[in-house]
Amino acid sequence: MHSFDEIHALAVARKGEAGVLESLQHPKPQAEIAAMPDDRFLSLMTRCIFQSGFNWKVVEAMWPGFEAAFDGFDIGHCAMLHDEEFARLVSDTRIVRHGPKIRAVQENAVFLSGIAREHGSAGAFFVGWPTENYVGLLDLLQKKGSRLGGNTGQYFLRFAGIDSFILSQSVVNRLIAEGIVSKAPTSAKDKAAVQAAFNTWRAQSGRSLTEISRILAVSID
Repeated sequence: MHSFDEIHALAVARKGEAGVLESLQHPKPQAEIAAMPDDRFLSLMTRCIFQSGFNWKVVEAMWPGFEAAFDGFDIGHCAMLHDEEFARLVSDTRIVRHGPKIRAVQENAVFLSGIAREHGSAGAFFVGWPTENYVGLLDLLQKKGSRLGGNTGQYFLRFAGIDSFILSQSVVNRLIAEGIVSKAPTSAKDKAAVQAAFNTWRAQSGRSLTEISRILAVSID
C-alpha cells in the first residue's frame, strides 16, 4: 500500500493544500472527553440513532424536544423507563415517534451506566480505550450497545470528539485502491486489516485517526 505521504500527495493533487487543510477534522483533547457528563454521551448516541435513515435537519430542529422528553438524558432516569412512560414517549409529538429507537435510549442508558460503574464515567472509559484497537471499540458498541452498529456507532464516536475513522464510501474506496480490502469491511479479518493500515499511517505521519480518515476520503474520487 502507499505510504501516508504518498496518499497525502494524492489528496493535495485533487483538492490542493488549502482544500486538504479545510477538510481536516481533529479529535477533542482527552481531558475534555473525560470531563463530558454521562448524559451527554447518551444524548449524542440518541441523536445519531434517530438521525440514521432520517432527515438530520428535522432531528436537529426537534432536539430541544428530545432533551425535554427524555429528562435531559439523565442516565438513571432513562435506564428505568417503565411501560407507562414508554407509552407516553411513543405518542410524544416533541420527538420522532419510533418505538424501537425510543427503546434504544433505555438500553443504551443501561449500557452506559454499566461502563460508568466500572470505569468511573463513560468519558474515562472512552479516553482509556487504546486507539490502536479502535475497531474493537466499534465492535463493543455494536455488541453491547443498542442500534450502535455500522455508521451510527462511527458517527457517535466522531461527534463525541473521540479519535476515530469513519468508513465512508470514499474511505472504503481508498482502502480498496490500496489493496487492504476488496469491499466494505465487515469480517473480523477485514476490520483487523483496516486497523493495521491506519496504525501504520498513524506511525508514519504522527496524525490522528480522525485526520487520516479525512485525508483518505479526499484522496480519491
